[in-house]
Amino acid sequence: MKKQAGTRVESRLGQIRKSRGVGASELARRVHVSRQTIYAIEAGTYVPNTEVALNLARELEVTVDELFSLQEGSHKSPESLATEILSAEAPAKGQPVRICQIGSRWVGVPVSASPYYMPAADGIIKKTGGSKGRADLVVFAKEEAAQKRLVLAGCDPATGLLAGMVEKISGIEIVSAAASSKLALTWLAEGKVHIAGSHLEDAKTGEFNLPFLRKTFPDEEFSVVTFARWEEGLVVAAGNPKGIRKVEDLSRKNIRFVNREPGSGSRGLLDKLLEKAGMDALKVQGYERIAFGHLAAAYCVVSHDADVCLATRSAAQTFNLDFIPLHSERYDLVMRKRNADLPAIKAFLDVLQRATLRRKLEVLAGYDTSETGKMVA
Repeated sequence: MKKQAGTRVESRLGQIRKSRGVGASELARRVHVSRQTIYAIEAGTYVPNTEVALNLARELEVTVDELFSLQEGSHKSPESLATEILSAEAPAKGQPVRICQIGSRWVGVPVSASPYYMPAADGIIKKTGGSKGRADLVVFAKEEAAQKRLVLAGCDPATGLLAGMVEKISGIEIVSAAASSKLALTWLAEGKVHIAGSHLEDAKTGEFNLPFLRKTFPDEEFSVVTFARWEEGLVVAAGNPKGIRKVEDLSRKNIRFVNREPGSGSRGLLDKLLEKAGMDALKVQGYERIAFGHLAAAYCVVSHDADVCLATRSAAQTFNLDFIPLHSERYDLVMRKRNADLPAIKAFLDVLQRATLRRKLEVLAGYDTSETGKMVA
């Protein structure tokens, strides 16, 4: 279909789809388009071609004319929505975002494009606000975005495996917000996310996450469940051409390092290893260079922007890089206790008990899943 001058296509797809009891994801699968395309068609921001329109009509057992009609008049302006952007970096105009409702507030999570695909998004940033992290969005399908979504903040590269299985089994969408462990837990305490991932180790006890939660948020009650144990270490190019074996090698003049942001578990581990080795951080070329996330750090290595980073084995495996293990860590998922009984949270926790998820984490990410799904608080 093509829009005519002075007209717009009015879509009744959403109304008819819901009356048939067909979910957007299921309809998208049947007609071989993305779920976001279905939402865009329903919102009137995208007009399908003839083949897609005929397939939609066939699947919903209606005529094309019942799904779409031409309406005279000006095009309705997209809806504007004020949100808080969950990002370690400053939001930028035109940046695509996913949106989610948490209680009475709306949050937006920036999404990035892959080399071959546009990102799945609910809208874009129209204008950044005066206060930090605030922005006005242009959005479509706001009602759909408010339903069956959980925001998970953290840095684990394997959350995509978990998110895919949660949506397949329960229909709950997981919107992942990239964040360091400390930032993810801060967002959780502020009520901006449903779940936070963390691998912060207490220097005195060697315990993960619980000491930080007790010290930093003494008046909050959290539920903590283990996602997995992982190895963190030095990620280097395939074949390790520069012969990097230990943290002391980071001080060599021909070694370019890329670091993680302050507040991340990886940054904390690096600082501990440097202190133990009696090394000055200023002697590490690239200590001040920051990559936001394990995958982002590993990508710097595969793209030859750095010779080495400190990240998880799963990040190394993702890009077929070599890995020198240095430390074993426990990655936990934290949520507010008062939200633990929400149906969406229960569905999420149920997936953590699935043997299929554990096998995927073991094979694809190299994780130890012997404690996966175990409640630790």
